[in-house]
Amino acid sequence: MSLREKILALKEEKNAIILAHYYQEDAIQELADFVGDSLELARKASEQESDIIVFAGVHFMAETAKILNPDRKVLLPDLAAGCSLADHCPPDAFKAFLDQYPDHVVVTYINCSAEIKSMSDYVCTSSNAENIIRSIPQDQPIVFAPDKNLGRHLAQITGRDLVLWDGSCIVHEAFSIDKLLRLHQKYPEAEIIAHPESETPVLKAASFIGSTAKLIRYAQQSASQEFIVATEAGILFEMQRLMPDKTFIPAPSLEDNTCACSECSYMKVNTLEKIYQCLLLETPEIQLPRNLQEAAYQPIKRMLEFS
Repeated sequence: MSLREKILALKEEKNAIILAHYYQEDAIQELADFVGDSLELARKASEQESDIIVFAGVHFMAETAKILNPDRKVLLPDLAAGCSLADHCPPDAFKAFLDQYPDHVVVTYINCSAEIKSMSDYVCTSSNAENIIRSIPQDQPIVFAPDKNLGRHLAQITGRDLVLWDGSCIVHEAFSIDKLLRLHQKYPEAEIIAHPESETPVLKAASFIGSTAKLIRYAQQSASQEFIVATEAGILFEMQRLMPDKTFIPAPSLEDNTCACSECSYMKVNTLEKIYQCLLLETPEIQLPRNLQEAAYQPIKRMLEFS
């Protein structure tokens, strides 16, 4: 029996579902019951009736699934699957930051810990952040955290004066604008499409900016046949699967690595073997204090209702 077959058998035996982010390795995306971006995965997690949720993603995503399913068992294949952006926003420092802005509505990007979510009025994803910001009255000041690049992009497109926490994603900050422009000279017909966590020079060079799900939809609808994609390279698997006749080129990173692209080392911590072991042993399990779950649930609920 292959490893894939063992996982599928365990999944059926234990009434489990596997949710995976687009940035997971190809074999995990092929195996998952559902693959999506942060918003889609949050929605899917909120709809679950399975006994066990295996979250093939990173820690804050599994926490979100637990917050939405407090009485279900949520497993993360490897607890080392963290997030540089979430790590850039420690709860104590964020609380002290918020104390300086007592009259502000707090909107936090979903890429943060449960503790940060519990201090928020709204949680958002890159898919719905613009709509949530626009829904807040113009005279209401806003703190946006933890991603400063997404925050700057939102301020620009909404015209709002956002107070930004100084955080960023190491993957999306790793793109080299100089290499990107040289690559575009090599593929002049290719459209540059980018995730809004990328730095401003990359976003200015892009013909379309959007969440992972929106990048996929845009590529499907565009007449272009070639795309340079400025986000984590794992998304190219789903793009190529959906659009086998189109060409997708990963945007180049500052570092010269094996794929010459940006990969999230945290996302790539998960493997099929770890998924098998976590289903077999039902560990590592995400556990949160009930009061923290309840506090973090409210801003997530508002996001889902808004969406």
